[in-house]
Amino acid sequence: MTNRIQSRSQVTTAKRIVVKVGSSSISGENVGQIAPLVDALAAAHGRGSEVILVSSGAIATGIPFLDLDARPTDLATQQAAAAVGQNLLIYRYQHSLDRFDIVAGQVLLTAGDLDNPTHRGNAQRAMERLLDLRILPIVNENDTVATHEIRFGDNDHLAALVCQLVRADLLVLLSDIDALYTKPPLDPAAVKITEVAFDDDLSSVEFGDVGAAGVGTGGAGTKVAAAKLAAASGTPVLLASTTDVAAALSGADIGTWFEAAAL
Repeated sequence: MTNRIQSRSQVTTAKRIVVKVGSSSISGENVGQIAPLVDALAAAHGRGSEVILVSSGAIATGIPFLDLDARPTDLATQQAAAAVGQNLLIYRYQHSLDRFDIVAGQVLLTAGDLDNPTHRGNAQRAMERLLDLRILPIVNENDTVATHEIRFGDNDHLAALVCQLVRADLLVLLSDIDALYTKPPLDPAAVKITEVAFDDDLSSVEFGDVGAAGVGTGGAGTKVAAAKLAAASGTPVLLASTTDVAAALSGADIGTWFEAAAL
């Protein structure tokens, strides 16, 4: 860990930040959110932080170009959609990053890559070198070769593993909602949770889905599991809305803060 971050007010001092964004936030009718997301990443990059983006969205981005009206259920078509969509997704990010003269580096990983010591070491060296060169790595699961049996399951989990890989100072999990709630946010009895102590098992929380149905694969439960995994490795986590990413990376008092283990 390069810089111990203990609260939102210290976010701007984080040396190495991993930001995760989901499919529903940057594809389809929300493709316009890529530019403000890049604005926020570029601002953090500009103040000297090393920024890694974990971005879902390859399959969702590819769907309309394969003349499909829904997410495919068979593996071969998912792989085809990912192959088309990943290319377009990276193009859209790079086109937006061009405004800041920032170069993106694509890093596609499978669960097997992080389980295999040789592959894991290669991925770690590549990421470290990209960051040394002030390149902004954009990480996604390699859906074109991934199988149903060997997957990360969701990119929230992948983001937590990337934090472990690069010893990140902060993980920002972006969502369609602004924070974690005690119940699904549409429930009138739902109460926002602003702070989660490391030893809080959140057993009283009633999880619902987060994200557009049929597009993303994650929900509140996957985000909490990922946050707990990252926090156990010493990386604090901020869960916030994608529309609030600029405020999140500026240290504003928003979202849900997951305290990290004191390692």
